[in-house]
Amino acid sequence: MQRSPIKHCKDCGTAVAYRIPDDGDTKYRAVCPACHTIHYENPLNVVGTVPYWGEQVLLCKRSIEPRLGKWTLPAGFMEMNETVAEGAARETLEEAGAQFELEGFFSLLNVARVGQVHIFYRARLLSDKFNPGFETIEARLFREDEIPWDEIAFKTIRETLKYYFSDRRSGHFSVHVGDIV
Repeated sequence: MQRSPIKHCKDCGTAVAYRIPDDGDTKYRAVCPACHTIHYENPLNVVGTVPYWGEQVLLCKRSIEPRLGKWTLPAGFMEMNETVAEGAARETLEEAGAQFELEGFFSLLNVARVGQVHIFYRARLLSDKFNPGFETIEARLFREDEIPWDEIAFKTIRETLKYYFSDRRSGHFSVHVGDIV
């Protein structure tokens, strides 16, 4: 999901020009020719959890695009005025209606081609009952051998699940960092 370039200044409304600013910057930026405001475009953070119940993980079947009908971990875009952990917890509650205890930071995956960073925490479920929100058709627990791998919505989810089950088998959870190309 590539974002559209900035077209107008957020301060004065003048059409911007893409150029290298005169302040020593080295990247092309949206610069307002009228008020000289430099508009920076930065990656979006996607935050979520790997909720688990014993040997199972909780996946949500998407009721929205992109990837309508595909399975994902509960995750979404971080909001202003919340921490990464608060955003991950909010998304888990909104998408799965799960009761859980947030545990350690688990993975960070860069998706540079779409300007996103995906960040996941482990979350220990306190109940196996769920009340999914409007973005979720179904919230369901899966053992590793039951995961619908061909129906996983995003590469970041697939990689995070692989990390999770590998760590679970080893008996030690690590922090994982990677790039999705």
